[in-house]
Amino acid sequence: MARKPAPKAKQRKSSGRMASKGFPNPIDVHVGQRMRQRRTLLGMSQTILGDAIGLTFQQVQKYERGANRVSGIRLFDLGRVLDVPAAYFFEEMPSDMAKESPSHLMGIKPVAEEFEAAPLARRETLELVRAHYKIEDAGARRKLADLVRALSKLED
Repeated sequence: MARKPAPKAKQRKSSGRMASKGFPNPIDVHVGQRMRQRRTLLGMSQTILGDAIGLTFQQVQKYERGANRVSGIRLFDLGRVLDVPAAYFFEEMPSDMAKESPSHLMGIKPVAEEFEAAPLARRETLELVRAHYKIEDAGARRKLADLVRALSKLED
């Protein structure tokens, strides 16, 4: 009885994990370095940090080497324990390292520019509206709105 040939495996795009190629993603390494830097600055051992976020010191080691990718909720926990915002872990990252992100490796184009073009979706607009509504005096809010309208007419 003749055997059927095995179906060809589908070619998958890279997810950004480079461990299968023998090395971790540079972004994961950077996050781990920032994690180690902050932990040592605080004089905290890997064991103490691990206990604080429910991990073993070996798991902390893997994060710090970039061998394991840190999830969003872990970044939140790490930031809380190390007393830094989650953005801290990405600070000082070389700009060319962004090419190593999973979406870039998979060929996915950023779509943020489309949304930034809409004035109501801009961060600046949202911050302005929030600040406006923090003004308790309704008359002052109204005068501020009038001032903004008058200023915008000067631009026309």
